[in-house]
Amino acid sequence: MSRVRVLLAGNPNAGKTTLFNRLTGSTARVGNYPGVTVECSAGTLRLADGLSVELMDLPGTYSLSARSPEERVAVDALFARGEAQPAAVVVVVDATALTRNLYLALQLLETGVPVVVALNMMDAARKTGLAIDHEALSQALGAQVVPISAARGEGLDVLRGQIATCLGNPGERSAPSVAYPASVEDAVAVVSPAVADFQPDASAGSRRALALWALLSLGDDELVGVPSRLRDATAAARATALERATDLDQAIIAARYAWLDAAVTRSVLQPAKNERSFTDKVDAVLLHRFAGVAVFVLVMYVVFETLFSWSAPMTELIEAGVGAAQELVQRSLPPGSLRDLLENGVVAGVGNVVVFVPQIALLFLLLGFLEDSGYLARVAFLIDRVMARVGLHGKAFVPLLSGNACAIPAVMATRTIETRRDRIATMLAVPLMSCSARLPVYVLVIATVFSSDERVLGIFSQGALVLFAMYAVSVLATLSAAAVLRRTVLKGPRPALVLELPPYRLPEWRTLLRSTWERVRSFLVDAGTVILALTIVLWALLTYPKSDEVAARHEAERVAAASIADTGEREARMTAIDDSESGEQIRNSAAGRFGLALEPVLEPLGFDWRIGVGIIGAFAAREVFVGTLAVVFGIASGEDDPVPVSDALASATHSDGRKLMTPLAGLSLMLFFVFACQCMSTIAVVRRESGSWRWPVLMFTYMTVLAYVVSFSVYQLGSLMGWGLT
Repeated sequence: MSRVRVLLAGNPNAGKTTLFNRLTGSTARVGNYPGVTVECSAGTLRLADGLSVELMDLPGTYSLSARSPEERVAVDALFARGEAQPAAVVVVVDATALTRNLYLALQLLETGVPVVVALNMMDAARKTGLAIDHEALSQALGAQVVPISAARGEGLDVLRGQIATCLGNPGERSAPSVAYPASVEDAVAVVSPAVADFQPDASAGSRRALALWALLSLGDDELVGVPSRLRDATAAARATALERATDLDQAIIAARYAWLDAAVTRSVLQPAKNERSFTDKVDAVLLHRFAGVAVFVLVMYVVFETLFSWSAPMTELIEAGVGAAQELVQRSLPPGSLRDLLENGVVAGVGNVVVFVPQIALLFLLLGFLEDSGYLARVAFLIDRVMARVGLHGKAFVPLLSGNACAIPAVMATRTIETRRDRIATMLAVPLMSCSARLPVYVLVIATVFSSDERVLGIFSQGALVLFAMYAVSVLATLSAAAVLRRTVLKGPRPALVLELPPYRLPEWRTLLRSTWERVRSFLVDAGTVILALTIVLWALLTYPKSDEVAARHEAERVAAASIADTGEREARMTAIDDSESGEQIRNSAAGRFGLALEPVLEPLGFDWRIGVGIIGAFAAREVFVGTLAVVFGIASGEDDPVPVSDALASATHSDGRKLMTPLAGLSLMLFFVFACQCMSTIAVVRRESGSWRWPVLMFTYMTVLAYVVSFSVYQLGSLMGWGLT
């Protein structure tokens, strides 16, 4: 026997998910601005007499227009058929913003589905002096209205009882009689017959409501599952209205709000005084065009600094743990392929996943605090004008800024963006921001070819200016890429930023910590498995095939070195032999051979095969570039000690004797790293967040082509001008 399903719907910030937690004991995410709850959660609601029903928490939405992912999820659940068809809908309404919140309830009531209105935040309404006659409101709506406070647990038993009563009397309800203009009625008459293809069992009232829904919703190509006859009828009705100079959207919405205004006026006694609230006073500063920006910059600096500083001790601890695990493998297993796989494949792969956890956890903890306090909604409003110029919402700014720390949590932070088109565009642009993993590459190249003592204009360090230029280029590239993507493959209208500015509230810390853990766990389970697999594949490419001749020659050298009497000299010689063998074996590996094969392609950029192998190795993580070069050059070095690598690069030459790393070649290499998508972890996370390989493949392709074109252009033009060749 199928289980009875009840839907929980409501506007963002109405306290819907808090009520869901109260009714089911679930730990669903609680948000404080639109777009936070982007998935459905389900739990068990226990009613009187032992009756249990499935309560589904829908994403927060202002209407059923189906023009955002949240609205589509709500529409799909509402119009589901068979066992998934809902028996009733509980609409959570913010009592302090009654008219706006009741718009969704009115749409649901028009469909004829059984509805219970949960009038939430009554404690806040009483504090502001609002007196709501819920009986009069219930009579106007034709549905039971139950005053509650989800945060305090007030009125929940009464609500459970009304839900049970609603389920026990499922007869068809009479919809509120909204007076629509004649133009709307004409359009409804055209569309209603076609509704039968979409909902064959719909009653006369439901067909009318679905016709109104179609007139407001259809026309978006992303809305699937709608019969062509209904689409055609809707298009014909809208075309007729357009010929009559009638805006159907405006006519329908205006008629509904006129009905709601009248109903609310009869049911609510407004407070006599009009004292400015705490929220209004704070907003006078935070939304000010100058002071608001200054506060925002300060807040983002704290967030940015925290991601670097606070995560550093934990990141270092994780890196130390990974190193200890690798040493344990070394001591526990004899030399061979198995030990190498576990040490440099499995353990290193796990390290590549876990090392991002501190930054991810801190980012989502801080973002969650800003969301739940109500501040992040102000940020989106404040920055929207700037982001609009590249076709993005203000909400895209925080993920883009976070990309300076790490693209992985930044991609995951795009979940706060409402529309899928904007989320994908932001995901594809975020990796162009210069993340912290690029810094070791910049530092290595700058230390190799740019003087730290030479000053520009007698003030600025040459190396510092080059480093600043790399970050500036990355910002410009990111914004330009977003603008191009929104005008090409992700072309579409940029929806106006319709955003509620909720009152400031203190976050519920237990819920915030649970939410942070859920996101971290999601990364570890979903993206981590892909990252680990790709790391092992890369290890295999850098390890096999092995050369027996190289191994035998170096083993003979070890036998000879074993006779050295001085312990320090003997150990140094053994280390040098190991490094030399590693360098030669990597040249013989599949990745090394691939690098040699790529050399004709890389040479126009100023690179040779050794740089090519370093670039291949950097796909595990960009900072691995330094360590990979150390192995290729056969020296004892790593990320913590780039000086020998810098010396090796400075003295390296091409096969024809030309210097390998000139200032021009160094600039070309840094620009390549600015534009190239060299991070398997980012690719894995974009795959996970977008739900398709299409977008990460596009991201990798366009960034790789862009990196090559930019590096090629810079190196070739610089060579023609004779700049930076020595």
